[in-house]
Amino acid sequence: MNGVTDFSNLVGEWNGTNRVWLSPTDPVRESPITAQVSMAAQGLFMTLRYAWADAGIPQDGLFVLGYQRDLEAATAVWIDSWHMQDKFMTCLGTFGTQGNMILLGSYAAPPGPDWGWQIDIAQQTDDALQITMHNISPEGEAMLAVETILIRRPPSLSQEA
Repeated sequence: MNGVTDFSNLVGEWNGTNRVWLSPTDPVRESPITAQVSMAAQGLFMTLRYAWADAGIPQDGLFVLGYQRDLEAATAVWIDSWHMQDKFMTCLGTFGTQGNMILLGSYAAPPGPDWGWQIDIAQQTDDALQITMHNISPEGEAMLAVETILIRRPPSLSQEA
């Protein structure tokens, strides 16, 4: 992807668990999740397409992740049928010392001010990927909103699916 990090080793099929918290006091909403990672635009971007469910209703989303050289920044566009509905979120961030991406975006929360959204994408091992998302209040308080743990599908399962 760039000189800072290379996510091409994530290409493949993934399965896991998705957890969503509507507020810190609400019970977790858990569902299975599947994901596909591929490279795009001659390897300049990574796409992460995923499918999950909320209360049994199918949902899906897509990240397009990259590195903008002139800003020396991690970049992303995120869409999700449940979280973002008919909007997309653009994010800007950094690469951590372990090669993880730390992205920040925001969304409207009328009638009040916009809220922040932080997305951390970290490869735990060759075959484990974690995506953690936090709501950030206008006052700067971060609250866990989403935690996704993905495990790489063995190649034989990827070809059969």
